[in-house]
Amino acid sequence: RLITERGWETPAAVGGVMGRWPQIVGDDLAKHCVPLRYDDDPQERVLTVRCDSTAWATQLRLLAPQLVARLNTDLGHGTVRMIKVMGPGGPQRGFGPLRAPGSRGPGDTYG
Repeated sequence: RLITERGWETPAAVGGVMGRWPQIVGDDLAKHCVPLRYDDDPQERVLTVRCDSTAWATQLRLLAPQLVARLNTDLGHGTVRMIKVMGPGGPQRGFGPLRAPGSRGPGDTYG
């Protein structure tokens, strides 16, 4: 009753989908692609998914229309309008081993 009173039906349903991700997309896809977040903005309604390789990201992009249809069948029409697929996040590149100390940029005058 509290979920209905507060208007949390869609976020609660999407949270349930994230918990049942392997059953919805299959074990193979679930091993390589995980849902990150759901944007409940009425204009967007985007489910963001990160894949562990570009090959799996491409596969998920090809399956996205079918997956959106399956999610909307489960959650209600229009709950998910788009799936945003993100490829693997590489490690953040720090400064290289040959970087000179100090900062270069607009503050430098060189004389």
